[in-house]
Amino acid sequence: MSSFVVNGGRSLRGEITPQGAKNEALQVICATLLTTEKVTIHNIPKILDVENLIDLIGSLGVRIIKEASGSTVTFEAASVSLDNLTNPDFIEKSQRIRGSIMIAGPLLARCGKVFVPRPGGDKIGRRRLDTHFNGFNKLGATVSCCHADKYYTIEAKKLKGTYILLDEASVTGTANIIMAAVLAEGKTTIYNAACEPYIQQLCRMLVRMGAKIEGIGSNLLTIEGVKKLGGCTHTLLPDMIETGSFIGIAVMTESELTIKNVSWDNLGIIPDSFRKLGITLERRNDDIFIPRHEHYRIESFMDGSIMTISDAIWPGLTPDLLSVFLVTATQAEGAVLIHQKMFESRLFFVDRLIDMGAQIILCDPHRAIVIGLNRKVRLRPTVMSSPDIRAGIALLIAAMSAEGTSIIHNVEQIDRGYENIDKRLNSLGADIRRI
Repeated sequence: MSSFVVNGGRSLRGEITPQGAKNEALQVICATLLTTEKVTIHNIPKILDVENLIDLIGSLGVRIIKEASGSTVTFEAASVSLDNLTNPDFIEKSQRIRGSIMIAGPLLARCGKVFVPRPGGDKIGRRRLDTHFNGFNKLGATVSCCHADKYYTIEAKKLKGTYILLDEASVTGTANIIMAAVLAEGKTTIYNAACEPYIQQLCRMLVRMGAKIEGIGSNLLTIEGVKKLGGCTHTLLPDMIETGSFIGIAVMTESELTIKNVSWDNLGIIPDSFRKLGITLERRNDDIFIPRHEHYRIESFMDGSIMTISDAIWPGLTPDLLSVFLVTATQAEGAVLIHQKMFESRLFFVDRLIDMGAQIILCDPHRAIVIGLNRKVRLRPTVMSSPDIRAGIALLIAAMSAEGTSIIHNVEQIDRGYENIDKRLNSLGADIRRI
């Protein structure tokens, strides 16, 4: 297990470019299983979750060619073997990442049967798979679960298009159903579909491969099934979660930073949500410039009531950034209610911030009130452990803000979502040592 030794209280300066989008990468890599032809993907982030997924589909017989940079990878699934799906080693690898569930849709569409090990990922509360399986059922598949061996069997003689009203706008559920439907017979309509930029990118990639999809960017998708898909080239968007994390780092460390090539038009409500905390952002073409913030004041609602920042389905605020908003608010002036609606365990890292001197009231598993210290009281250094990816980056931001030396254990959790984060921040003036 690796740890970060963080000497905090240092201001940063310079430019930093976000990695390719992690969540998009997991979807489009699984989509390469839909064709026998070559698919080349650019801007792939070199992070643990993505590397594990590439290794996982490679074990199914997919030919994988990486360019020297590692950020461009060509996949060729000319032949796919299902034999490894129930292999104990394959199951163990699948349980490391949540994204492994998205091999189900492509393999079901292509092979008619798939064994899917129960996926892993962050322990942030209940993360049910019913949306995926209900969609497969409506397309004509049957799903059975072997609880003892921790895998699901999904099979269908023929997938047939149908009307599907999703019970929740699940991003991975929507992606999985789309990938199954593109090779189904007839028309599939998906209502209450997730419409995040990641889903839009997946759909555009599938269209370049020969799929017929209408309504991209909305929550109503219409898919006309085709008999086969071809190859294509695809480039990932920059990671909006990393962009938001860099904003929090800049503000908390009183730094002047430029975040390059952020794909501003795909950031949605994120910039305006940071402005609610009193943070100044300046758009410069496709870059974000963040000036030094000695002080920043949280807004109130027009009637004077306390500001609430909460997650919502796109184009609402992504839940993956709420931990960054929470830690950034600890040094603001004013108070804010952070409402994490989707996952009931994602706020449980706040006890580490309270130990560092932050004034936070955890109301229940979903809500926390942050009373900003307005930099009158600095966070104290401490020793802590990262419970998941997003809590991990929040703890790193807190450690970089605190004056003194903090230690963060289990940083493999951070590595799952952030590429060489210590080296990239050190190049801007941070002092983070990996041990």
